[in-house]
Amino acid sequence: MNLSAIEANEWIRRYRRSPESRAGLVCFPHAGGSAPYFSPVSTALAPSYEVTAVQYPGRQERRHTPCIDDIGELARHSHAALTRAGIIRDGRPVALFGHSMGAVVAFEVARLMEQKGGGGPVVLFASGRRAPSRFREDHVHLRDDADIIEDIRALGGTDARILQDRELLDLILPTLRSDYRAVERYRRGSDARIGAPITVLVGDSDPHTTRQEALAWGGHTSGGCEVHTFPGGHFYLENQQAAVLKTVTENLERLLP
Repeated sequence: MNLSAIEANEWIRRYRRSPESRAGLVCFPHAGGSAPYFSPVSTALAPSYEVTAVQYPGRQERRHTPCIDDIGELARHSHAALTRAGIIRDGRPVALFGHSMGAVVAFEVARLMEQKGGGGPVVLFASGRRAPSRFREDHVHLRDDADIIEDIRALGGTDARILQDRELLDLILPTLRSDYRAVERYRRGSDARIGAPITVLVGDSDPHTTRQEALAWGGHTSGGCEVHTFPGGHFYLENQQAAVLKTVTENLERLLP
């Protein structure tokens, strides 16, 4: 897939450039999420690591761009944009971090990196998501708006004021429904593997990911897998930012040459 420089720039956000960084870290948001969610990560890790966040279509300044409701297609566009922008390139170490839906988008990007011969990521951080081969029969995307709102309220991570603002909800619900459709239709067998190591991060009371489902990520890599559990639910990382960043940096320090 070939993208122009302008098209590539629509997909990526760099909040703090760090030209002397040891490696890049590319972050992929959750369903309904957007690139600015990772702005604090960029600030915290600079200048040692340059953080790039992927901005999916259908949200914020891209709200008029049609959503993509297929994980593979999201990954292909993300990979093309990151390659076109030089963020993924030969000789530059890069790690991937994805939360929830973003974890499987990141996994598919890692597969594309390895398949295209340019080398895979240093490590894939899979946060708040069960392994690709652990499928649940979820149909949230088919529910009415009230049920979807109740689902995101139960998960936390969304400002309560947004959930009470009908005008804002009308803007975000189509995007959220599209993202739910993408991740709920996503399928991968246990034969889908990468060579890069996988570090899994999960909240100990996350209703979407049990510890066994998190451990199953080990079947999708030949590079080794470790699981880190934190106090909290699906959006555990909002209250565990320091611990999460410590886990990320310790892994990068250990794995980088």
